[in-house]
Amino acid sequence: MKEALEILDHVRLNFSPTGLLALNITIAFIMFGVALDIKWQHFKDVIMKPKSAIVGIISQFILLPAITFAFIVVLNPTPTVALGMILIAACPGGNISNFMSSMAKGNIALSVSLTAVATLAATFMTPLNFALWGKLYLNHYNAAGAGSYLVPIEIDFIQMVQTVVILLGLPVILGLFFSQYLPKLTQKIKKPIRQLSIIIFIGFVIVLLSANFSNFLRVIQVVFLIVLIHNALALGTGFTVGSIMKLPKIDRRSITLETGIQNSGLALVLMFNPKIFPPDLELGGMTVIAAWWGVWHIISGLGISWLWSKKSVYQAVVQ
Repeated sequence: MKEALEILDHVRLNFSPTGLLALNITIAFIMFGVALDIKWQHFKDVIMKPKSAIVGIISQFILLPAITFAFIVVLNPTPTVALGMILIAACPGGNISNFMSSMAKGNIALSVSLTAVATLAATFMTPLNFALWGKLYLNHYNAAGAGSYLVPIEIDFIQMVQTVVILLGLPVILGLFFSQYLPKLTQKIKKPIRQLSIIIFIGFVIVLLSANFSNFLRVIQVVFLIVLIHNALALGTGFTVGSIMKLPKIDRRSITLETGIQNSGLALVLMFNPKIFPPDLELGGMTVIAAWWGVWHIISGLGISWLWSKKSVYQAVVQ
């Protein structure tokens, strides 16, 4: 398996400056669309009924990165593949988790509240988790003497914070402003913005994979299996912690989807930021993992949501 994954590490997936700018604008556009569904009331709801929201945040920002680290220690992939998995786990929820929660008959208010809190928390927690778990794995990999294949990556925590704040913080604040003060305009634009942003992002993923399609085909079975298991662990983490805490079914469904649907677009933007990862590094493993995750989590999330939509849920709320 490692020999197959090393093929990815020597694949260069570089955007032109224009392409990189377009990708950054796309992610900011996506986050603006996400924020159109957020209202200040959602933050108040978290404060007034915090149990489910706290469980969701712990599941997403503490348990998922830790479980991801345990998985890659067992899997022992190449460093760039491992760092790609860690960065995915460190990102906030994806932009379609609220739609999936609605489709799954989950707690939509909780889903939106979790998206709101997680998006703001991600401005600090995403760089923190990636720096922490990424350095731990690199140290583990080197200490284990896994071979001469070493990746000289220095994770710039401050630069990651700056990038995440720009790509998440500013668009979300703008989206909150629209939602709060321009409600009629928000109702008109949020659906087409959500649809357009998904189409544009999938287009970027297709461009990424098609540029190195022959190499991708050589490792798709390995990448598919890794992302499949990783995504299953993410979804399972949300459902398990919700069950252990005896949350209502509707809350468990939303927490499951919020934990398993990650913002892989943000991960790709961070990977292509030359101030975080210098262009001379070979990071094909990171980018292919993130790109395929962006495809697979839509399939798995919609599949689970469809199955849950066929089952009834009890509306009783467990305090």
